[in-house]
Amino acid sequence: MASVNPPRGMRDFLPAEKARRERVLAVIRERYRAHGFDEIETPVVEDYDRLHAGIGGDNEKLAYNVLKRGLDADAIRAGADDPRALSDLGLRYDLTVPLARFYASHRAELPSVFHAIQIAPVWRAERPQKGRYRQFMQCDIDVIGDAGPRAEAELIVATLDTLDALGLEGGSVRINDRRVLEWMLDTFGFAPDERAGVLITIDKLDKIGVDGVVAELRERGATPPAVDAFERFLKRPQTREFWPYGERQIRKALPEGAPDDVVSHLVGIGEAVAAARGGGDIPLVFDAFLVRGMGYYTGTIFELAHPSVTYSLGGGGRYDGMIGRFLGQDVPAVGFSIGFERIVDLVEAKADADERAIVLVHDRDVPLAELLALKNAFVADGVRVRLEQRTKNLKGLLDRAAADGYTAFATVAAGAALEELEVKPLS
Repeated sequence: MASVNPPRGMRDFLPAEKARRERVLAVIRERYRAHGFDEIETPVVEDYDRLHAGIGGDNEKLAYNVLKRGLDADAIRAGADDPRALSDLGLRYDLTVPLARFYASHRAELPSVFHAIQIAPVWRAERPQKGRYRQFMQCDIDVIGDAGPRAEAELIVATLDTLDALGLEGGSVRINDRRVLEWMLDTFGFAPDERAGVLITIDKLDKIGVDGVVAELRERGATPPAVDAFERFLKRPQTREFWPYGERQIRKALPEGAPDDVVSHLVGIGEAVAAARGGGDIPLVFDAFLVRGMGYYTGTIFELAHPSVTYSLGGGGRYDGMIGRFLGQDVPAVGFSIGFERIVDLVEAKADADERAIVLVHDRDVPLAELLALKNAFVADGVRVRLEQRTKNLKGLLDRAAADGYTAFATVAAGAALEELEVKPLS
């Protein structure tokens, strides 16, 4: 007998959990729209060549490919070692590549600076484990057409506002710039062809520490004088005084001579975020060794943090070169993605019950016409209604209804009128 479980790494959602997810999504959508972003929709599949154009990083290796229609056994055998010969489509593994294609296709119909919302499932052939799924929801906002710090600031402010609206106040954003990373690697003396691997190791700094990173760089065979210079920088004497986000904090975290234009861009983001958040502490933390793994990032990168957890709740960055791959000319673009599957587990269920939702518990002999007339009268008044035939275990029936978000119930006998029903709270 075939298994009745969903495929590994994918999930079913019972009504209560589905309702909970939709409520969180509704808050996210409402806050994004309040900040001037407009929602779009793209197909769940894209052309194979687009998904494997070298701009999706490691996610390209996790793409689910769609077999071409009409292939016979000989064609399949002949193309066994060439996925391009067998597939012409694939399920999207993120929402950024489809957005770049969407913008290239519809640019003439969009404003010069386009603020986009995409909320949709994506698919990756991950190894399933706790918190990592093969199908999951992404909630992205992007600004296309603005190369200045306003774009990043708008994304950060909208994201932090959304976190606040979900009851997760106190969030902050770790921020860096890929141009800073490239400049540092050049300053230390790493060769251009080894930098991708060096960044992979540097990204482990939080997990394996300075000594672990240095040891791994040496094992990789990275340029020895560059590793020595990098180690000296990491182990340099530092004071423990607190520096708020700004130019002094950024320059203090970098070797001398950091590029002025990049520092100015980062400072401008902080000033704009501070103004939008009403002054006071800027909820940004400069992290000179924040890497983020996507190869298409060209400038600012950031991750969303919250004091209740040790892992990030989202991230993003600037990808100015991606749209040019489709359009033939570069267009500035930057995006921020909330980690919905992580956030939905943190949001308290205090609003999971509908304010007006009633269960009508009826006897077996109540005529169907009477039941539907009563139900429709409640529905017309804006009430959510469920009909349930009375069972011996009435408590179990009502407990299940409460778990599904219903707040009240009434018992219905044959011939009962609407005004005669005694509505009681479910508590």
